[in-house]
Amino acid sequence: MTSALFMILQAAQTAPGRRSSMLPFIIQLVAIIFIFYFLLIRPQRKLAAKHQDLLSKLARNDEVVTEGGIIGTVVHLEDDRVTLRTGENTRIIVLRSKIARVLSGEATESK
Repeated sequence: MTSALFMILQAAQTAPGRRSSMLPFIIQLVAIIFIFYFLLIRPQRKLAAKHQDLLSKLARNDEVVTEGGIIGTVVHLEDDRVTLRTGENTRIIVLRSKIARVLSGEATESK
């Protein structure tokens, strides 16, 4: 009878020890998740939202740069395509999502 009581007491003492050994692991796991969120996921979402805002404000006669480095002036806009004038008589059609940035008016005046 005393050996059964001893075994129960011993099991009760080791059970909280196991829980407390899991606590640092859980804290580390939560910390890693927060680090990934604040260093990787959140900035990426902000950049995507900023790019989407840039694409929604795109208008005719804006000077843009594509992801491939082509500089041109917006001639025609569709839902998913943009026609750019890159030279005197050269026009190309690119996907709207491939517009990297819009050059500001000050940048075009200095050229």
